[in-house]
Amino acid sequence: MPSLVLAHTRYQVIEQIRVPIGLLASGLFPAIAMLAFAVPFVGDDPVASTLSMGSMMLVGAMSAALMGLSISVAMDREQPFNPYLRTLPAGPFPHFAGRILTTTALMVVSTFPVILVAGLFTEADLAPARLAAIVGAALAGSLPFMLIGLFLGLVLPSKAAIAVSQILFFPFAIVGGLMLPPQVMPEFLTAISPYVPSRGGGELVWWGRHRSRPGHSRAGGAGRVDRGGRGRRRVGLPA
Repeated sequence: MPSLVLAHTRYQVIEQIRVPIGLLASGLFPAIAMLAFAVPFVGDDPVASTLSMGSMMLVGAMSAALMGLSISVAMDREQPFNPYLRTLPAGPFPHFAGRILTTTALMVVSTFPVILVAGLFTEADLAPARLAAIVGAALAGSLPFMLIGLFLGLVLPSKAAIAVSQILFFPFAIVGGLMLPPQVMPEFLTAISPYVPSRGGGELVWWGRHRSRPGHSRAGGAGRVDRGGRGRRRVGLPA
């Protein structure tokens, strides 16, 4: 069985590499957002730039988990080969496990452009232990989005999965405090922010930087908020 899982994983990874735009899409958007919104404002602040890097890494992993998995599963269901796989003695598990492993690999790859931007243009803390903690937290925080992506892929055709996953992705990223610090959002968004899965993922990523208990991390999105007059700079404090 492990050999079958690895065979399906290898096949699906090759399938992704043959269409490299799929690999680039998940990583380029958060890297561009990091370059546009974090580098000019918090690039010289090691703590703030590290938090922004973590938030954008989670955005990339979320994109691969939600959009990538939902579309891939929906397209698999439409292929004539998929029902045939279910008739084989091994059943559907090797193909399913290979899809999960492939998606996890894409989630890791999606963090590389953000790390590159952070390393070149900011003072972010790129110590190996710190970086490993943030990557691990981003992967763990993306698990709910893998489940959502699986659900969408199993109930929707591929064209609908593309649209619905994109519609869900951006509100999750914004309301979760990954694009903007929660304290600058409207009050009604601040009130619901703690209850969306992206906020929980954000708390884990910010914990990877601060090592404080999730839910009490003083962290936030890509930008910063200057409290005029008092000269205080605060980086996305959770509500």
